[in-house]
Amino acid sequence: MKAVIVVHGGAWAIPDELSEASVQGVKAAACEGYRVLGTGGSALDAVEKAVRSLEDNTVFDAGHGAVLNADGEVELDAIIMDGSSLGSGAVSSVQNIANPVSLARAVMEKTDHVMLTSRGANLFAESIGIKTVPTDTLVTEYEKREWEKQKKYITGVKEIFNSQWGHDTVGAVAVDSYGNVACATSTGGIRHKMVGRVGDSPIIGAGGYADNRSGAVSCTGHGESILKVTLARLIIFNIEQGTEVQDAVEHSLRYMGERVQGAGGAIAVSPSGRWAATFTTERMAWAAAEQGALWYGLNPQEKFQDKLSQ
Repeated sequence: MKAVIVVHGGAWAIPDELSEASVQGVKAAACEGYRVLGTGGSALDAVEKAVRSLEDNTVFDAGHGAVLNADGEVELDAIIMDGSSLGSGAVSSVQNIANPVSLARAVMEKTDHVMLTSRGANLFAESIGIKTVPTDTLVTEYEKREWEKQKKYITGVKEIFNSQWGHDTVGAVAVDSYGNVACATSTGGIRHKMVGRVGDSPIIGAGGYADNRSGAVSCTGHGESILKVTLARLIIFNIEQGTEVQDAVEHSLRYMGERVQGAGGAIAVSPSGRWAATFTTERMAWAAAEQGALWYGLNPQEKFQDKLSQ
């Protein structure tokens, strides 16, 4: 079967000074994930690899590029899901973890639970030998400046996604050569969020979902809106009703906009390799790798193609 991976770097009003680095970052992540698929690796391994690449890239709001909450702290959320078994692992409000997506996978594979949060997640990380890192290594100088700048203004959460102050989630979906699908989503959340705030990213059916019978989805955007409509599961539901992948994503995002006035984006892939990358925000950096082609875009209706190097 045709192997495909799609990644996103967050749906928001990406400023011009970050646009090129954002596109290059998602292209690199897609290539890393596809190298796993190209050697017969699993969709689960591919999405973890791709999201780790994005978490290690300071351009994105995940891992090393995370935004700061109201107290100037880093709190990270992540989910990973295996479409073959519906196994899932998630973490929320974890601190000092460079790659929360891998901690989420450990929750799935090494515990009887689906989600661990805050202190409990960090204690679990310590118990299995995942090293913590100093907070300063996860915070860029750019983020420190933007946090201080935004502190001077009263900005509503919804407004963030219509301004250059926004920053958002990263994610990946994949189908491997055996027809297994998987998803992963990771984020540092919203700048100046309340301490302990958890958005859609680590929640099954909201930030992501994967099922071999229908497909895999990773969402991005205004977390509270995504939670209210369970966006990832809504997209999967539409696919299950026979809607094409692209139309399922578009219809679901439109519904979210009409029902709760929320903006965002999503990537999706079916077990047959049909995929989509769609958004209702100003921009979303995304890339997809399949059969020798690397697709990517940033602005609405934009779709470029490069040759995929093996």
